Amino acid sequence: MNITFRLETPADRYAVEAMTREAFWQFWEDGRKICDEHLLVHKLRTAQGFVPELNYVAEVDGELVGHIIFTKSRIEGEDGKETETLTFGPLTVLPEMQSKGIGKALMRHTFAEAKRLGYRAVLIFGHPDYYPRAGFRRAAEFGVTTADGKTFDAFMAYPLYDGALDGIRGRYFIDPVYEQLSQEEALAFDTKFPPKTPHSPVPLKTLLERLEPGAAKAIQGLGIPNLDILKSRSERDISSLEGMDEKAVETVRAVMREHGYRWGG
Repeated sequence: MNITFRLETPADRYAVEAMTREAFWQFWEDGRKICDEHLLVHKLRTAQGFVPELNYVAEVDGELVGHIIFTKSRIEGEDGKETETLTFGPLTVLPEMQSKGIGKALMRHTFAEAKRLGYRAVLIFGHPDYYPRAGFRRAAEFGVTTADGKTFDAFMAYPLYDGALDGIRGRYFIDPVYEQLSQEEALAFDTKFPPKTPHSPVPLKTLLERLEPGAAKAIQGLGIPNLDILKSRSERDISSLEGMDEKAVETVRAVMREHGYRWGG
C-alpha cells in the first residue's frame, strides 16, 4: 500500500470533517449525545495555536484516508518558565482503512517535519495501549502533569529528539479550544452532514456478567457506565485493580473484541 502525504487544502475541509465524524462516531464519553471531534477539527483551524505547517492528510490511490492536526501547547514550570511543545488530535483514519499503519505513518511523517521546524516534543491525551506502540511514554516519566497536577496513563509524551525534555518539569497546558466544545454546538454543526443513527454505548453490565464476583466488583468500582469509556483505560490500569487476575483481564479483552473495541496490549 502506497501512502502519500500532503498539506490539507481548503477544498479538503468538508471531506476531512466528514471522515473524522465517521471515525469517531462511537468514541463517546459519559454524558455525550454525539461525537464532537469533527467540530473540533473545524474550530482548530482558526485556533490561536493552530500549526498549519503540520496540518496533513494521507491518501491511498488518490483517496483521502487520514488526517492529523496540530496545535501549540506548553509546559509551565514552578518558576513560571514556559517551554513550547505540540499536541495533535484528532488523529483520524477512515474506519475501513484502520489497523493498516496509516495513523502511525501520519505520526512518523509529521513528527519528522515538526522536528525540522524546531519543535522539541509532542504531548497528547490518547489511547494508553495504542500510542506507546508508536513510541509515546507516560508524561509522568518526564515530570510533567496536567494543568491541574494529575497524571494518568492516557497522558503521554514523545520527545522529538534525545534529551528534548531533559530538565523540563511542570504543568501542561493545551489550546483552550479543546475545552470549549458543547453538545449543543456539536449537534448544530452535525446538521451539515447526512443524518446518522445515534450510537448506543454498550453498557458495562455486558462485561460484569462475564466476570467472577471479585473482578466484577473491581471494574464496577471504577464508576464507568459503558464499554466505550472503559476502552480508554489502559490494560496496566485494569490489571492492577484488586480482584483482577489474568483470567479476568483476558475476559475483558474478549468482551471488548466481541463488541468491536481495540483494547489491551
